[in-house]
Amino acid sequence: MNVSLFRRCWVTFSAWVIGCYASLLNDFRVKGVENIPPAGGVLLASNHISAFETIFLPWAVIRKHPLQMLWAPAKEELFRKPVQRLLYSSWGAFPVKRGRDVRAGKAINELLRDQKVMLFPEGTRHSDGVLGKGNRGVGKIIYDTHPVVIPTALVGLNRWKFPRLGQKGLVIFGRPLDFSDLLGLEDCKETHQLIVDRVMEAIARLLEAEGAYRGEG
Repeated sequence: MNVSLFRRCWVTFSAWVIGCYASLLNDFRVKGVENIPPAGGVLLASNHISAFETIFLPWAVIRKHPLQMLWAPAKEELFRKPVQRLLYSSWGAFPVKRGRDVRAGKAINELLRDQKVMLFPEGTRHSDGVLGKGNRGVGKIIYDTHPVVIPTALVGLNRWKFPRLGQKGLVIFGRPLDFSDLLGLEDCKETHQLIVDRVMEAIARLLEAEGAYRGEG
């Protein structure tokens, strides 16, 4: 996808402004960013615990890969006000309708040909920090597009409040996942679920390593 240099500069500048708040005025740390490929279709699959994620994840990625975009589907309610719509869109966010949004799905598949995209497989925010079950729709996206999938774990952001200072948070980017045994299976719901289950298991392991895993039930 062709993105203007002006827009890339704007996104990089914005990420660094946000990063000053996240990592200088607060203590937002990043681990494993070297696991993210510099080019090609990349899917960052993360747990979903806070609204801060959609602005802090770009900071974590873009400071390592400046002038790149990190695209993100976001709930359509965020785009109803003109100023918000302009701001979020300029950063690479695009609206998604609740339920099955075919148009958004096609946009994600197209982006994953050569762009970086962040998704939250749980589909809904868990502000209590519990890791929920993955939505098989994400498994379908991986099956169709074969991106590099980076399991991503966020810790502590569910306790953040703006504009407090000195808060602690962490993002861990795991090693790329291997789906070679699953991508040759039949294109069906069961296969898609197996794929997203592997993603969620990888996220759980990252959280466990930080002593931050909480499962449902």
